Amino acid sequence: MEWQPEREPLLELVGYLKDALNGHDQNAQRYATMMLGQAKSSPVTASYLAYILSNGPLLQDLGLSSSDSILVRSSAAINLKNTIKASGKAYPHPDLVYIRSLALSALQDPVSQIRSFAGSVISEIVQKAGILGWPELLPELIALAGNDTGNISPQTQEGAMSAMAKICEDNKESLDRDYHGQRPLSVIIPKLLDITASPNPRVRAFALASINTFIPQTSQSVVASLDAIMARLFQLANDPSDSVRRNVCRSFTLLVDVRPDKIKPHMGGLVDYFVLQQRNTDDPDLALDAAEFWLCVGENERLCQSLGPFLSQIVPVLLESMVYDEEDILHLEGDADDADQEDRPEDLKPQFATTKTPRLATNGHIGTNGDNTQNTTPNNIITDDDFSEGEVEESDDGNAGNLEDRWNLRKCSAAALDVLASQFHGAVFAIILPYLTENLRHQDWTNREAAVLAIGAVADGCMEAVTPHLPDLVPYLLSLLNDREPVLRLITCWALGRYSSWASHLQDPSDRKRYFEPMMEGILNKMLDRNKRVQEAAASAFANLEEKATKGLTPYCGPIIRQFVRCFGQYKDRNMFILYDCVQTLAEHVGPALAQQDLIDTLMPAIIQRWSKVSDQSQEIFPLLECLSYVATALGDAFAPFAIPVFARCIRIIHQSLEEYLRSINNAALDKPSKDFLVTSLDLLSAIIQALDFRKGGELVETSQPRFFDLLLFCMEDPSNDVRQSSYALLGDCAVNIFNQLQPSLPALIPVLIRQLDLDNLRDQDNEQGFSVINNACWSCGEIAMNQNARMGPYVEQIYQRLLAIISNPEVPTSVNENAVIALGRLGVHCSQTLAPHLEEFGKPFLLIIEPVEYTDERAHAFLGFNRIVERNPQAMEGCLLDYFKASAAYAHHSTSNLNRGSLDESFQRNLVGYKGLIPNFEQFLQQLPERDAEKLRQSFNL
Repeated sequence: MEWQPEREPLLELVGYLKDALNGHDQNAQRYATMMLGQAKSSPVTASYLAYILSNGPLLQDLGLSSSDSILVRSSAAINLKNTIKASGKAYPHPDLVYIRSLALSALQDPVSQIRSFAGSVISEIVQKAGILGWPELLPELIALAGNDTGNISPQTQEGAMSAMAKICEDNKESLDRDYHGQRPLSVIIPKLLDITASPNPRVRAFALASINTFIPQTSQSVVASLDAIMARLFQLANDPSDSVRRNVCRSFTLLVDVRPDKIKPHMGGLVDYFVLQQRNTDDPDLALDAAEFWLCVGENERLCQSLGPFLSQIVPVLLESMVYDEEDILHLEGDADDADQEDRPEDLKPQFATTKTPRLATNGHIGTNGDNTQNTTPNNIITDDDFSEGEVEESDDGNAGNLEDRWNLRKCSAAALDVLASQFHGAVFAIILPYLTENLRHQDWTNREAAVLAIGAVADGCMEAVTPHLPDLVPYLLSLLNDREPVLRLITCWALGRYSSWASHLQDPSDRKRYFEPMMEGILNKMLDRNKRVQEAAASAFANLEEKATKGLTPYCGPIIRQFVRCFGQYKDRNMFILYDCVQTLAEHVGPALAQQDLIDTLMPAIIQRWSKVSDQSQEIFPLLECLSYVATALGDAFAPFAIPVFARCIRIIHQSLEEYLRSINNAALDKPSKDFLVTSLDLLSAIIQALDFRKGGELVETSQPRFFDLLLFCMEDPSNDVRQSSYALLGDCAVNIFNQLQPSLPALIPVLIRQLDLDNLRDQDNEQGFSVINNACWSCGEIAMNQNARMGPYVEQIYQRLLAIISNPEVPTSVNENAVIALGRLGVHCSQTLAPHLEEFGKPFLLIIEPVEYTDERAHAFLGFNRIVERNPQAMEGCLLDYFKASAAYAHHSTSNLNRGSLDESFQRNLVGYKGLIPNFEQFLQQLPERDAEKLRQSFNL
């Protein structure tokens, strides 16, 4: 007999579901959420939730209005999906067949939102049970969506295809796996192509969106159907449905990266098509998808040049799309002077610690991708969903209400213009010049604003072409800083920041006085505009100017600091974050010039006053700690008067964060604290220890409560890569600056360091960041070895095995290899006897890896240790002796090393003279070297 709910628990659950989404009564909402959480412990709850989701008429019989009914059913779906998601791997529910059947029946619901939620539940079940866990599902959905029987209602077709789209998006990898010799995707793609011919436009859109899910994977199933996909795209290109054409645009954009060879032959027709779609003023989302095509093609090395013949068609439509539309103008025009208004909590963006560059003892670089390119495919599923009254959206974009924070057609068009300018340079500027001439002084502020946006967008790519116009353009832009419209002042700040490189590098003093100083002063003044968004844009532009001007700002530090201090006094919370960036960027680039007492007396009280207001739990503490790290580094020992309370607070934050993390591990109901509290505090401790005289830094560490190195040990074992990366940077800084305080703790710290060097502990999903941790661990190991001397003996064998595994692994990034061989060489300075028996094993990779490394003290230390190892076991170099002589000659050519060369010279001398005595035909051996190297060796080492 089929399961049936009991009335009383059903009514109770309906009440909780209604209250859980009720934003008007927070107490009721909290209580309902708590009761729903308790209800999940009962296995029968899932069946109740599925019953409520699929029974709209029942809820109306219970006295709920239509809108409340949709609210309760949506809440049931959300809770059911989350219950399934939180369950075991295969969701072994006793009533699973019943739940499945109700979810499928909900795909026929007349309310599109309920159909959508039902699809989400079905997709979650598939994710848990796997494709084979519900084998009849996909054929049934495809049959319903394709109206195979000829009597399926349009609503059911839409519901089935919507569910299919979600399944494709959530399970794209598993659908492309081989199951007993067959891939589900091989069957699905042709079926989806058939469904794109459906008379129902929503079904067509969902089907095409589902295909788009798989295009980036370039699986064999997609490749096999690529010609058919292209043919169908051209058939659907003029579909009457905007959502279908949106997906067509997205399909072509995806194919640009996957198969540019399929796009290139059709570029002329595609340009005509995308220009037409971008000019669709009735559907801004369609226009946005069309604009993203130019961005994607412009960034594709194999395709970008094919746009060249069509620039006169593309650039004008981009310029048109950069003008605010009427709806935007209603939001923006006459924007209030709000500088005195407090920020709302929703105005504050979440803050995250900046990932530090790994410590490098070499000139190598970790293979990280710093690309901030806008994602051109933020959401794969596009349909014409118009929610009925009372329906609840399944997802919500937190930036949806803020026009300036949204990725939109205007921003995309400006980004595309930027990319095209970077590819075609003067050709793009020649097209926009008449537009600029007409619109920069236009009577309508929207036209002036769009022209300023355009001139800023082409700054990088067209600098050579624009430069002759800048002596006239920059003064005009400076005049626009006083325009009555805040939006125009805002974009002018941004544009001036884009041209700050030109102004910063003017050599003639009169030119700097005429252009650079007014630009700097104009942007600085706008940092105290009466509009908060203009303040933000000005501060961002000034940080840009700081990056370009670098030490050229040194003579202006006084007025700059004074303006920053005024900003500290007037800014509300949101803009304080960008102000920290301005301060730290100035400190980074002018460095010790900031350590003048009058500047310290002006700046530091403002920072410390803000420091005293910000709580340890505030997200503002992250940028504040980062800012102080740069300031401490710039001030050096002059930071000492502020170091004691700052250092103590960092210790307190680390201790609190570790305690909160341990409590959350033992209590699943507690949220885990953000790791950024640890990262930023550790980084600031590093900066202070580097900045202060070693006696002052040592005293801070000795008086720390809790004990400094106890906390560092916990952080070195933290599960977060970011925390460990900062921890090993701090460990190395302690070895360099306060070794006497570090040494007693080394017996506890070194075994942890050795474990960190083990490549087997890397997880595949975070290799990149994991290597950054290992990089810092290698660096800190080398610094400890140089100070611990022969007392490293008990650990050398273990460390050697770890370092050998690193330099022998071809997957390890170059900079990690370089720091590993430097650490290995530095170990040899005082422990050569232990390493000498292994020389034959690591000699050749050592020489190969260290060869391109910059000539620094660390490199010299490493070669000194290597030479001492060679001296103890010269025969082991037989397989790479010529490489060693080449390295010796290269060293001799670089006679300007910062290191006192005495010991290193002598070590090369002893080894080379020793080999002269061992090699029978030594002159003949030297002749294998380039003549320049052989002669240098003879002269430098008396050979």
